[in-house]
Amino acid sequence: MITKDRQGNAVTGATLEAAELYDDAVAAFQIYSGDPVALADAAIDKAPAFAMAHILKSWLFAVSTEPEATAAASEIVMHAKSLGHDEREGFHIAALDNLLRGEWSRAAVTLDFLSMQYPRDILALQVGQLLDFFRGDARNLRNRIARALPHWTPDIPGYSLVLGMHSFGLEEAGDYLKAEETGRRALAMNPRDCWAHHAVAHVMEMQGRPEDGIGWMATREAYWSAEDNFFQVHNWWHKALFHLDLDQSAEAIAIYDDHIVAGASTVAADLVDAAAMLWRLKMTGVDVSDRCISIADRWSLHADGRLYGFNDWHAAMVYLGAGREKEVEDLLSTCRQQSACGSESAGWAATIALPLIEGFQAWHRGDFSQAVERLHPVRRFAHAFGGSHAQRDIIDWTLTDAAIRSGSRDVAEAFAAERLAIKSNGHINRTLMHRASQLRRSSLEAAA
Repeated sequence: MITKDRQGNAVTGATLEAAELYDDAVAAFQIYSGDPVALADAAIDKAPAFAMAHILKSWLFAVSTEPEATAAASEIVMHAKSLGHDEREGFHIAALDNLLRGEWSRAAVTLDFLSMQYPRDILALQVGQLLDFFRGDARNLRNRIARALPHWTPDIPGYSLVLGMHSFGLEEAGDYLKAEETGRRALAMNPRDCWAHHAVAHVMEMQGRPEDGIGWMATREAYWSAEDNFFQVHNWWHKALFHLDLDQSAEAIAIYDDHIVAGASTVAADLVDAAAMLWRLKMTGVDVSDRCISIADRWSLHADGRLYGFNDWHAAMVYLGAGREKEVEDLLSTCRQQSACGSESAGWAATIALPLIEGFQAWHRGDFSQAVERLHPVRRFAHAFGGSHAQRDIIDWTLTDAAIRSGSRDVAEAFAAERLAIKSNGHINRTLMHRASQLRRSSLEAAA
């Protein structure tokens, strides 16, 4: 008798009991709740030759973007190779091999073809979309799920979660109306789908609807804010963003203190949110030096200048705020060395993380013209090393602020106008345009 997962895919080496534990682990991973690693371990205990249980555990570590976890993922997948596995499971192993060698796009393409042949492999869809996100591939964030959806029906376990993934892909691809509609539909089926919830929050962020966003976060808080929800810090970050765009820095600071860092997390994803919020608060005039100092040491676990440049850039934001220039210089040195390493992730470090860190460092030092010089070119392709539009917006915000502070009137007005054309009703963009316009007024008054 062939053992199958809940979506009907054969699972090699599994018993019925082990398969049930595996399905529970995948389900926990999909809603970012509970302990999927412990459930995967339990499945392995019941069936040591269960290939997909080992593969799932490797994925859980591999997508953490943390050096120690990545090393553990490599050991796990090496063991998985020695086990019996079928074609679908072999695709997973090949994708993991590529990812763990720093070839993120090759891994994503391998998962593309896996999902074309096995569209109901919900784990492949999820980790595939995460790889699309980590590479800023907005088109495939949408299309990966769109290709699989015709093979899903509401009676298949996990259907609503696939809708939630599609919602986020639609949002990053700019189809905001359909993204919100799809996200709300997913949540009507499963209110605990924090990925779908956050997809709708992204829509409201991109459309400049901060009041709606705060209401959305507040009315659904019970579903996404539980302590065992891995995604709750990121959703708190989104709520703080809405407050910032309403000129409510005090509320954003309270969210940062009470929720984003309250648990003293050392998880890389949580530290990214902390760094991103601190830099934004700094841009609004808040002194964040003490808060940067309090979390700077946590970044030493993850910021190596090699694994994932998006994380290194965020670590640099904290190091700069904490006055830890040596750590910034160490990151810059390692990023420069990556140009000779050859892998895709090394290329991100050398061509994206490096100029971004240099640009933010220049801003921090008050060399605003240099900040403009470093940030303006890289923003065109910075999406390639990951993050969402909302996360990468800080590049353009910092660039515009640097242009204003440099006194480059025409450049400042151009960047401010660009931002205002995209989102016209937010406090941040209106303030940037006002400051840029003041440069022209000051120039005219001086000439009079």
